[in-house]
Amino acid sequence: MSAPVRTAIGAEVSLDQMLAAREQRAARQASALACFNKPIVSMTVVMPGPVKDGWLSRRVLSEALKQLEAMSDKRSWRVLSREVLWRETGPEALYVIDAEARMLKSATVALEENQPIGRLWDLDVLTPGRGLLSRQELGFRPRRCLVCGQPAHACGRSRLHPLEELLSTIARIVHDHVPRSVN
Repeated sequence: MSAPVRTAIGAEVSLDQMLAAREQRAARQASALACFNKPIVSMTVVMPGPVKDGWLSRRVLSEALKQLEAMSDKRSWRVLSREVLWRETGPEALYVIDAEARMLKSATVALEENQPIGRLWDLDVLTPGRGLLSRQELGFRPRRCLVCGQPAHACGRSRLHPLEELLSTIARIVHDHVPRSVN
């Protein structure tokens, strides 16, 4: 039996805390959409289990931030607002980007699919007056399971893979593909 993967900085969070964090995120999204009337990218980290804040999730979000900034710069899309939160319920960020929403969603899906660590990101694009743009409505396939490559929704719902296997897979992806910061 392998040693448990150490991911924790904070404590385990409850379902009520996660639901409250989701509601707070939705309120921030609605506020940003109303204020800027531009598409937003809401970024969270795929981190199964009761501990959402740890070195793994922080490194994953840090890399997502770098990649989203680089993508925006490359395409000359202006970032109008950015908010990054390092929360007990998991790190998250909200970017308002001056870009056409469908192009922005296509670009974020490409980041998720083409970056080795991209499968650990959840990059949602929301639009004023319309809400969430889904991968499927733009013709992209559903997300795949980290472990077996089957549709992630089915594996997650059935709890096909043990938590330790998921966390070990995430740790391996991060170790193999995210440069360590030098202090």
